[in-house]
Amino acid sequence: MSQARVFDGAGKETGTVELSDEIFNAPVHEAAIHQALLRQLANARQGTHQTKTRGEVSGGGKKPWKQKGTGRARQGSTRAPQWRHGGTVFGPHPRGYEQKMPRKQRRLALRAALALKSQGEQLRVLDGLALEAPRTGQMADLFVELGSGAKTLFVLPAHDQVVEKSTRNLPWVRTILAQNLNVFDVLEADMVVLTREALTQVEAQLA
Repeated sequence: MSQARVFDGAGKETGTVELSDEIFNAPVHEAAIHQALLRQLANARQGTHQTKTRGEVSGGGKKPWKQKGTGRARQGSTRAPQWRHGGTVFGPHPRGYEQKMPRKQRRLALRAALALKSQGEQLRVLDGLALEAPRTGQMADLFVELGSGAKTLFVLPAHDQVVEKSTRNLPWVRTILAQNLNVFDVLEADMVVLTREALTQVEAQLA
C-alpha cells in the first residue's frame, strides 16, 4: 500500500495517509505520459502566426524597369520574395495545433505521472490549513517545512481566495484545483502538495 506523509497547517508532520494503489502505485506508462505531454503543449499553442505573401504586402504594382535593354535581370515587381520588403514564401499562417487523445488514455497518463511522484517520495498531504487573512510569508515558511524544492504544485479542492492570494506572490508555487490536475504541471513540479480534501477528490476522479 502506497503512503504519503501528512503535515498540519504549521508544517509539522502528523503521520501518514494510505494512497490508492490504483492511482499512486499504478504502472508507469511512459508512452502515455509522452503523448499526453505533447498534446497539452500543442493545445497551448495559439497558432496566430501570420506572414504576408507577395500578393498581400503593400506596393509593388509598377514594374521597376523595362524588360529589356538595361543589362539587369528582368523584374516584374519590387514585392517579389527576393526584394527587400517583398513577400514571404511558404511562411506560417494561422492554423490550429489541437491534438486529440482518448479520455481513458489521458487518465492513464495522469495516474502514471502521480505514481512517479508517489514512488519518488515527492508527494505531500496537507491537513488542517486555516488562514483568516492572506499570509504570503506564512505559506512560504510552510512549503519550506514540507521540503517543497524549487517548484511546488499546490492542489486545492475548490477556490479559496485567502489561500490563493497567499501563494500568488511565490514564484516557485503553482496553485491549481484538483479538477484541473494535469500531466505537465505534475511532471514539472519537484513536489506535489495536496490538501486532504483534494486528495480525496483526485482519487474519486481517477479511480
